[in-house]
Amino acid sequence: MEVFLPDKKRNFVLVSHAHAGKTTLSEALLSLTGAISRKGSVMEGNTVSDYTDEEKERKISISSSLMNFTYKGNFIQMIDTPGYADFIGEVVSSIRAVDAAVVLIDAFNGIEVGTERVWEMLDNLNLPRLVFINKLDKENTDLNRTLDEIKNGLSKKIILIQDPLSNENIETIAESNDVLLDKYLEGKEISQEELKKSLKEAVAKGEIYPVFNGSALKDKGVKELLDAIIEYLPSPIERSKIKVKEADSDEEKEVEFKESQPLYGFVFKSIVDPYVGQLSMIRLFSGKLEANTSFSNTTRKSKERFGQIYCLQGKEQRSIADVSCGDIIAIAKLKDTHTNDTISSENNRLLFEPISFPDPIFSASIKPKTRQDEEKISVTLSKLTSGDLTFKVNRDPQTKEMVISGMGDQHLNVMVEKMKKRFNVAVDLGTPKVPYKETVAKSTKVQGKYKKQSGGRGQYGDVWIELEPLQRGGDFEFVNKIVGGAIPRSYIPSVEKGIKNAMLEGIIAGYPVSDIRITLYDGSYHDVDSSDIAFQIAGAMAFRKAFQESSPVLLEPIMDVEITISDEFMGSISGDINSRRGRVMGMESRAKYQALKAQVPLAEMFTYAADLRSMTGGRGSYSMSFSRYEIVPHKITQDIVTKYQQAKKQE
Repeated sequence: MEVFLPDKKRNFVLVSHAHAGKTTLSEALLSLTGAISRKGSVMEGNTVSDYTDEEKERKISISSSLMNFTYKGNFIQMIDTPGYADFIGEVVSSIRAVDAAVVLIDAFNGIEVGTERVWEMLDNLNLPRLVFINKLDKENTDLNRTLDEIKNGLSKKIILIQDPLSNENIETIAESNDVLLDKYLEGKEISQEELKKSLKEAVAKGEIYPVFNGSALKDKGVKELLDAIIEYLPSPIERSKIKVKEADSDEEKEVEFKESQPLYGFVFKSIVDPYVGQLSMIRLFSGKLEANTSFSNTTRKSKERFGQIYCLQGKEQRSIADVSCGDIIAIAKLKDTHTNDTISSENNRLLFEPISFPDPIFSASIKPKTRQDEEKISVTLSKLTSGDLTFKVNRDPQTKEMVISGMGDQHLNVMVEKMKKRFNVAVDLGTPKVPYKETVAKSTKVQGKYKKQSGGRGQYGDVWIELEPLQRGGDFEFVNKIVGGAIPRSYIPSVEKGIKNAMLEGIIAGYPVSDIRITLYDGSYHDVDSSDIAFQIAGAMAFRKAFQESSPVLLEPIMDVEITISDEFMGSISGDINSRRGRVMGMESRAKYQALKAQVPLAEMFTYAADLRSMTGGRGSYSMSFSRYEIVPHKITQDIVTKYQQAKKQE
């Protein structure tokens, strides 16, 4: 592989809303530069970047894909990313690996929610970007209308670029450079070279976003975009500095992007494959790295020896001898290196900030179909979660269900397909059970007496207890007030054990009991017939009786929900929250959005991801976390109890 100096390297990410044409543009760029002999098609399933079975079947990008080509003596790496919100984690990780972005906008559909979302992400990282208005070959498209949309919806700092740079651009470019502005105001001639140099500086600072236009499908405007990538996007040594921290002191530092500096790299993604194992995707920010050597993992304070280094072209892996500042590479089968780790040369102790992935918003219960699937499911899920940090697995200790969570129903369906096709594990998905709890509303005192005589030694245990409700979150308290030896001390733990076992099964609907205090204050025993098991049974009997007499109620989990929407949806979203038995707690302005804060029962939120997408046209997002338990309304409690009793009869 030809060696390129850092100033002859470029890397960027392709981002947009779904179906704006990112994969088609990547094929056009690869074809134009001779990296591939002919353009592939998304519909035909033969593109370089959409190579997995799941992508070919759905005809969409699901995973980010790294590609490369050379052009005019430059080595260019690009990452094609998914446009669907369900796979936003791929975008989040990819933008941390690059120096710039190319944002695609569908000329027919204009600014869409996915475009707004990725633009905001790029703003947060201050990444330079070019804009490509695509699909202008379609009927009923209008370049000027789309430009106005971009100015009003994304940024006023855009300018349409034509070569040579036109008079309409000169004032905007000159305003970004004091020397140029003086020449402009004095009426002096400004050369194309001066304009291009100033434009590049303005792009790197995020002061101007150049716009290009055409049709990736028809190869219109693609060469102009390609020239602009070389002309205006920063090389790895020209990009803005990244703040890093000292591993031991948290003191902030800056990494200097040069080959001559110590090695520093960042693992932005892990690809897990059942045949080749884990493939670690690494962006090198400084220094050099040779194959068949080693590096330090600063995050985990370990040393990794490795063999080959790969440059990826979609799924194709090409072995290379050495890499340096600005390269995006892959290394296979690292033992203790994972996404978000910092790698470095020895004795260097800087850490890159880890990627902050969005929390999952959609959950489903998962059950293996066969015993064979059950034996492999844990290992398989562990591999999938290591490759996708927006995919979570949790075993609910109360419901005993295994629950998987992700960014949407499509995300989870893809994961289930991967389990089947790549790891040969078949599962069924369902709606997770709500982890209800049972408690009481008032106090009572009862006796629990167990006496059994059937020849020989009998069984005898006798207890008096008081059951009282505790505040929410009080869990369980057991108080021993036995005096005078009414019950021998050795049997007191037996009483508590019997009560705890009965609490696990619940009384009215089979859910565990919480937020109660049990006081053992009296009882009796038999010198011969009393035993550990007799007092366990007596304790359980007393507890069940007391519970029924203490106005039992069901508790349900209440969630803190934060919904980010624009003003136009505020009324409908507030009404929907009320219909879900929720309470709107307040609102907070965030740029052009509103953050509506509410508290809603978990039972009402299992379909919310899809419902919110439908209500807002995909323009809303939300996060959710546990708040507390509250009493379930009487009518809903009756329905739950009835279903439980019917199920018990069928057992």
